[in-house]
Amino acid sequence: MTTTASSAARTAAAGREAFLADFRSMSTFGATAGGGVDRQAGTVADGQTRSWFRGLVEGHGFEVRYDQVGNQFALLELTPGAPYIAVGSHLDSQPLGGRFDGAYGVLAGAHAAIRLKERFTQGDETAKFNIAVVNWFNEEGCRFKPSMMGSSVFTGKLPAEQVLATTDPHGTTVREALEAIGTVGDFSLDVAAYLEIHIEQGRSLEDAGLTIGLVESTWGANKYEFVVHGEQAHTGATIIADRHDALLGASLLVVAAREIADEFSTDEHAVITSCGEFNVFPNSPVVVASRVNLLVDLRSTDPDVLAAADAELHRRIQAIEQRAAVKIERGAEHVWASKAYDEAGMKLAAECADALGLPHGTVRTLAGHDSTNMKDIVPTIMLFVPSVEGISHNEKELTSDEDMLAGVDLLTELLGRVADGEFVRP
Repeated sequence: MTTTASSAARTAAAGREAFLADFRSMSTFGATAGGGVDRQAGTVADGQTRSWFRGLVEGHGFEVRYDQVGNQFALLELTPGAPYIAVGSHLDSQPLGGRFDGAYGVLAGAHAAIRLKERFTQGDETAKFNIAVVNWFNEEGCRFKPSMMGSSVFTGKLPAEQVLATTDPHGTTVREALEAIGTVGDFSLDVAAYLEIHIEQGRSLEDAGLTIGLVESTWGANKYEFVVHGEQAHTGATIIADRHDALLGASLLVVAAREIADEFSTDEHAVITSCGEFNVFPNSPVVVASRVNLLVDLRSTDPDVLAAADAELHRRIQAIEQRAAVKIERGAEHVWASKAYDEAGMKLAAECADALGLPHGTVRTLAGHDSTNMKDIVPTIMLFVPSVEGISHNEKELTSDEDMLAGVDLLTELLGRVADGEFVRP
């Protein structure tokens, strides 16, 4: 091995170890006993992680700015006056969530940009674009609804003032939460393209023995907040015929959602439904529930199948109201359509994976990501690395070091070629 090759190998090894060390350090913020993290948006743990990330990138010469809803931008100026390519994900987590979901993509983007800084500033090559590493606010949507909140404002899908006035279950507004952790500003940025790498949160890559997933499209998703209104009563003294049991009505809605998934799924197009949030009032052991708030989520690969399943859900509501003697009110909704990612971006990502010898395949994303919003306004490339056993939103969530490092290598190669003008023109 030549001296130059040996030096390059040592540099690459140091870069890989630096990433793993930073990932371990990042995972200490909001760490849970079960090996995961709890960093809900705008909490102290989220603020600590944001501060840690700021220190990391500022140490490499990045400038950090915040917009009005707390999106965090780490700016790397390679060519003064040039447009920006954005790369990122999110650092917030679900309650008792995993260490990898979102956070891996932010750190991978930062390390890819750090490597490219050395390449573009130490050699003769000049980048055609600058780079912005983005930590989107409240992608998870567990403390504040809806999910993908920061990127929804950035892409014009939600007004900033509406988001800032949104409250958590304890009445704290987004504005108050952001001010408490000191990550709200007035920065704005136009971007020319967006890249995101994420854990798959499913097991198709692992099952197929692949290292990289090239995301071709999103599933469509319809999320509804429902309020089931009943009447509070004594569980012992009130006979069944006189009850207006909100919990019964909500339970029938949960069952209906599951039956619709079974009924409308086909070999070609699956339907997935869930009820991930469920709040019962007054939640006493001797009181018939007067109100239940729940969220019903329907997803499908096919827009027509999703529309049919959605129509069936709403058709069943009247029957549920009559059976349980309750009133069901539909509240806020969050909807995104099934839509393809940029074909040229997928082709370029495949070329990069081939150049690095990384086995890859085409996948769809069942989950929502900030790229789901970004692809509607700029050319966007979405990548996956495997999730062990497909586990996610769980403290047991795991992606191997080898797969994480392969993803960083691919993202570096891809981001470098995009910054060099191979995907979009300056």
